[in-house]
Amino acid sequence: MPASTDLLRRRPRALLVGGALSLVLFLVGVVHLGLGASGVGVGDILDLLTGHGDPHTADVLLGSRLPRTLTGLVVGVALGVSGVLVQGATRNPLAAPDTLGVNAGAYLAVVLVAFTGVSLGPVPAGGAAFLGGLLAIALVHLLSSGGVLTPGRVLLAGATVALACTSAAEFLQMLDVQATRGLFFWGNGTLMQSGLTRPLTLGVVIAVGALLAPALARPLDMMALGDETAESMGVRVERIRPAAFLVAVLLSASAVTLAGPIGFVGLIAPVTVRMLGIRRHAALLPTAALLSATLVLAADAAAQLTLPPSAGYAEIPVGVVTALMGGPVFMALARRVSTGDADTGAAVVVAEQRRGPGYAVALGVGLLALVVAVAVGLRIGDVRIGWEQLAASLLGSGEEMTDAVVSYRLPRILVAAVAGGCLAVAGTAVQAVVRNPLAEPSFVGVTGGASVAATLVILVVPSAPLVALPIAAGVGGVVMLGLVVLVARGTRGGSRTGLDPTRVVLVGLGAHATTMALVHIMVVGAQMNISAALTWLAGSTYARDFSALGWLALPVAVAVLLVAAARPVNMLSLGDELPRALGLELGRARLLVLGAGAVLAAGTAAAVGAVGFVGLVAPHLARRIVGNSTARMVPMAAVLGAVLVVASDALGRWLLAPTEIPVGIVTALVGAPYLVWLLRRTRDA
Repeated sequence: MPASTDLLRRRPRALLVGGALSLVLFLVGVVHLGLGASGVGVGDILDLLTGHGDPHTADVLLGSRLPRTLTGLVVGVALGVSGVLVQGATRNPLAAPDTLGVNAGAYLAVVLVAFTGVSLGPVPAGGAAFLGGLLAIALVHLLSSGGVLTPGRVLLAGATVALACTSAAEFLQMLDVQATRGLFFWGNGTLMQSGLTRPLTLGVVIAVGALLAPALARPLDMMALGDETAESMGVRVERIRPAAFLVAVLLSASAVTLAGPIGFVGLIAPVTVRMLGIRRHAALLPTAALLSATLVLAADAAAQLTLPPSAGYAEIPVGVVTALMGGPVFMALARRVSTGDADTGAAVVVAEQRRGPGYAVALGVGLLALVVAVAVGLRIGDVRIGWEQLAASLLGSGEEMTDAVVSYRLPRILVAAVAGGCLAVAGTAVQAVVRNPLAEPSFVGVTGGASVAATLVILVVPSAPLVALPIAAGVGGVVMLGLVVLVARGTRGGSRTGLDPTRVVLVGLGAHATTMALVHIMVVGAQMNISAALTWLAGSTYARDFSALGWLALPVAVAVLLVAAARPVNMLSLGDELPRALGLELGRARLLVLGAGAVLAAGTAAAVGAVGFVGLVAPHLARRIVGNSTARMVPMAAVLGAVLVVASDALGRWLLAPTEIPVGIVTALVGAPYLVWLLRRTRDA
């Protein structure tokens, strides 16, 4: 009797929520149909439906408005249902097709097909996206399997795969701009369509997947009690979980094929519906689908109302708006989710020190590699210089043209070297505090905060002196890092538990998504040169001269101070109790070291833009070569970071000369696979 009473109580709630969401979705859909640059409003569409419209209104409705709204509905349903399935299969409220890399894998597959020049229809393209998403989630499973399978490990694996796939997709687009034309805007998520064919065709595929999902509802309810309990009740967990992932990948891949990767919707909708008291999957699936469709259409409508295309503004992709909404939600959820790492003190164990060459020998080899990288960088590019010509120019007896080329390349190479060293030291500082070798500065919000602050200075005070840019970037980076640390500090029994290393990274990823969405909106709203702005955000040393070295003076000074404070930095890796017993004021030390890392990363971002992965790769390699001593590791990491950025800059200038690939894209192509290897190597930790 109590069970049946509870069931009767749940059904009216589900019907009430579903009815309210259906009404809201209808109203949002009507408003969405009335938005656009053609001047056709809701009243004109209603006149058309009552038989009093004109041919122009009919053409606009059938040619652009209806396909766009239908795309939002179809994509929303796909994302909502796939999000429910993924969260049910993983029992993780932060899991979604985008946070587990499925959307990025599907996106890479579509870009790869376009890069090959093969023209596919909606269904074959969806099939390629399905394979890409399937491979991505298989890689996530490979990276997170083994050892203790914690929610934090799964999410870090998903973030790793997503970063790797996105970086590869951006690289392919730069390799062949003509073949992949239009994919960059689509890569941020857009509902724009040229007709009804694609949304109707892929809508059928999504409808099939959505109809298959309810068959998994009861088993997923049982799995919410734990795998062992579900198996004791007759659920074949080893079959249900893969089946849920397959249907989720089918739905999310179809959505990506139609509208590009739209993030966070598949995460927000299921979580919100659960907060409304609906937990059984039979009711959760349709209500999440309704809410997800509402969110997609509302986000697209908000983008058009904020910066109307009729006023001459470039359109804001709907994926940017959903990232702006979803980033803070992800941060809030990351604060509450159990990562499984709070008691261990580190998400990934730091690589052990191995016997190798002495410190002086290792540093000497690193400096020699840097000299070679600088020499090669001076030689290659759109104008190739021979070794003899280069030597003559450096000795002051070169030809006029050679001297001009060298004088142009040398400043940017020196800027790249100093920037790489500063980023590596920034990564060392951040990793020392959170005790996590995955805590690269861009992963914890520093680069995003610096980008927002720098963009604000450019927009609000365009006549500000050049020194204002690095100052603003430094302040923005420090503030954002402070916010991430504040949000990431957990509580247990009403008292603070300190920094959970994995939670810091997860909160930082949400902060990074939010800040990048803010930058994109500001750039579009101010009608800035989008290509130039996005190149800066990708990280670039293009046209940097000796004045940029002045911007890096403060980060270099902070790096020197960090080496001078080696002893307290070393003590931060010992946990909480021992440093306090040795007399270290832990809170102040952490704040100062984190502030130093933020100044280093943000000041560097002001000079060369958002160059990622250097602060992850260089410190980890240095730690493996010379051990954990800060006094030795910081100089070694700085040299390795300089080598990485200088070599990446040279490769970016040479590969598609005279077209340049931003250095941040090249470092991502190196860093993302290294991150995959690092996470897989330490899976048993």
